[in-house]
Amino acid sequence: MSRRKRPLPLYENIEITAAAAEGKCIARVDDKVIFIPFTAPGDVVDVQIVKKRKSYLEGRVTNFHTYSDQRRDPVCKHFGLCGGCKWQHLSYENQLINKQKQVVDNFERIAKVSIGDTLPILGCDEEYYYRNKLEYTFSNRRWLTNLDAPKEEGGPQNTNGLGFHLPGMFDKILDIEHCHLQKDPSNDIRLFVKEYADNHDLDFYSAREHEGFLRNLLIRTSTTNDLMVIVVFKYDDLDVAEMMEAISVKFPEITSLMYVINEKGNDTIWDLEIRTYKGNPYLIEEMISPIEGNDKLKFKVGPVSFYQTNPEQAYRLYKTAYDFADLRGEELVYDLYTGTGTIADFIAGSAKKVIGIESVEQAIEDAKENSDLNNISNTEFFAGDMLKILTPEFIQEHGQPDIIITDPPRAGMHEKVVLQLLSTAAKKIIYVSCNPATQARDIELLSQKYDVVKIQPVDMFPQTNHVENVALLHLR
Repeated sequence: MSRRKRPLPLYENIEITAAAAEGKCIARVDDKVIFIPFTAPGDVVDVQIVKKRKSYLEGRVTNFHTYSDQRRDPVCKHFGLCGGCKWQHLSYENQLINKQKQVVDNFERIAKVSIGDTLPILGCDEEYYYRNKLEYTFSNRRWLTNLDAPKEEGGPQNTNGLGFHLPGMFDKILDIEHCHLQKDPSNDIRLFVKEYADNHDLDFYSAREHEGFLRNLLIRTSTTNDLMVIVVFKYDDLDVAEMMEAISVKFPEITSLMYVINEKGNDTIWDLEIRTYKGNPYLIEEMISPIEGNDKLKFKVGPVSFYQTNPEQAYRLYKTAYDFADLRGEELVYDLYTGTGTIADFIAGSAKKVIGIESVEQAIEDAKENSDLNNISNTEFFAGDMLKILTPEFIQEHGQPDIIITDPPRAGMHEKVVLQLLSTAAKKIIYVSCNPATQARDIELLSQKYDVVKIQPVDMFPQTNHVENVALLHLR
């Protein structure tokens, strides 16, 4: 006879004490940490435990006794289902407070180093409509809400959806009516494409069966008012051209209209042919130069090129790195994980030379083109695995860096790369990170030779728990 599992406990009148990772908050009961979504520090709630782990619990709120004074009403009707903006219920002032605390906590708990100076977080002027890129997914299995009656009771027979994946569900899409993250005409384009597809009986993709005509819709905007739209189809036929023409006619302001045929089992398109239906195969971004009196920097952004998602805050992020470098014109700078060379070009006017290293070959080609576009001649770019390129032999050939700027992906740097930085012994390291936890982990290793002089948190993503941080390290 199988033993019944004990029911998971319900805790009453529990105070939420702090914000935590992944947009959740925490409470403590009997020396156990409970992670609870859609709460705010100061809430008093009843919590039903839904998962029990060795070192922590996960719960959901069943009742609110007291609402925190940090709260406000979310503006988006999709809040609570969509996984994108999990902090909309917090005032922006408190979002910034919690993000600053998150950065400091990571340095104290993980890096275990003293910080010379913690600068106040740089908030975003625009709380909404700040993103320059969104990707939507077509699905024949949209999420039905409590307002939708079941099919058997006369509910929707058409379950097509165009929107975002629900958290943890690979095949369920939340059909988006209005997203507050990207400026017009982003919402109008998405709504038109869905209406056109429904009116013409086009098949929405099934992630379970790997069948269906329509797969993804990508929309990219720029500060120069360029507009890129990419539609991803499962296969090619006459419907492709007809749909692209309909989009072109409806939205003549699109400067780059493209499409992809993706027969693969996953949604990535970087390894596929991206066909231009109309306009340019790129858009142009601009950024103010940190050198007063210089022209704006221009960047070609292709359909799969990386560019900071919040262009207004990207300037503040790069300007922070620039200020931390305190360049005098004689420095050799290594820009690690250079991407398309945006940081390299941003600082090049004040350095002797900048060497950029990046693993993605196409990104390096874009970086070279962007330097040419800006008439920058003192940058040099190399493509390949960081471990294999950043070697003593490479440094001997190209010069000992005075300053290293590193901007790795969310996973941070490989431990062996950190050890290479230690052996390189540059006078300064400027560590730009989109994940303060992995940044703190890496800096713990770097603290063998480096002191953290100061850190500058930067909020790139209002309404979310994500925060960027720039750290300045000096060689002892």
